[in-house]
Amino acid sequence: MKRVPRGALPLVLGTAALWLLFQALNPNFLTALNLTNLAGQVAALGVLGTALGVVLLAGEIDLAAGATSGLCAAVTAVLVTRGWNAPGALLAGTLLGASLGFGQGALSAWVRIPSFVVSLGGLLAWQGALLLVLGDTGALNLRDPLLVALAGAFVPVVLVGPVAVMALGFHARHAGLARTALPAVLCGVALVVFAADRGVPLGFLLLVALAWALDVVLRRTRAGRHLVAVGGNAEAARRAGIPVERVRAAAFAVAGALAAWSGVLAASRVLAVHQSSGSGDTLLNAVAAAVIGGTSLQGGSGSAWSGLLGALVVGTIANGLDLLAVGSAAKFMATGAVLLAAVTVDALSRR
Repeated sequence: MKRVPRGALPLVLGTAALWLLFQALNPNFLTALNLTNLAGQVAALGVLGTALGVVLLAGEIDLAAGATSGLCAAVTAVLVTRGWNAPGALLAGTLLGASLGFGQGALSAWVRIPSFVVSLGGLLAWQGALLLVLGDTGALNLRDPLLVALAGAFVPVVLVGPVAVMALGFHARHAGLARTALPAVLCGVALVVFAADRGVPLGFLLLVALAWALDVVLRRTRAGRHLVAVGGNAEAARRAGIPVERVRAAAFAVAGALAAWSGVLAASRVLAVHQSSGSGDTLLNAVAAAVIGGTSLQGGSGSAWSGLLGALVVGTIANGLDLLAVGSAAKFMATGAVLLAAVTVDALSRR
């Protein structure tokens, strides 16, 4: 296990093994209809897992990410019902999430309160704020066409294909053909599957675009390199002249904004915001997605694609067990076992 490489290839092979297992148990798993549904199901979880991944890269933790997603989704829905247009309400919800995240990050970075404690307080506070925003009704249905389309619309493959080819070409020019082969194969297989059904789910397309943009930031910008350096060794980064406190606060702000988008995607999928939005196992599944995807809990190691890949694993387990009519107990145990295996591999590889 010490020789197991960290990266996308082992995770892709593990996901493929899970798919073959569930296909053997239920022939409907690898149908285009089910795989397209799976892609739509993991969109919100993948975005929230990406948000957690940004904070984990900085060597911190945000326990309030799930509650932030629910609160921002509720604020967005309330603003739309009060006459705001959907883009303005989405912008307001995103700014709210970024502000909440920055506040937590500032307390952790400059006041030196452990992020675990700060985000735990945020978890409780934002859940209370969610109840206050929703009021006595306790739920709010989404009827705006744009908000409904975020999780319910499908983009034709003929429109996505050329964009995917250009993105792969850009990646090949900077990373080389060898490192582009696996993404190209996966992209081609995914487009074939989506073409056989209704098209590419818009939510999943947004998740892929987010992961690609974050990958560019982490690999090719000063801000991304500073983030990884702070998570790897904060004192060494400080001595190198990196503003550690600002980097940590910015990481929380970005995570808060992404959590807001995750909450809106989750609400769009169920067409409503309610008192349990962002609660329950939302945070735990997001942390599991980030860690299973390859982001280290010790900071400084991870990929922009961790949230997407980890969400596919978590979503595969949930989807496959649903097809087998297995209860929630087995889902929790299976996800926990995969998470424990991922953390074990990370710990051994670091030694």
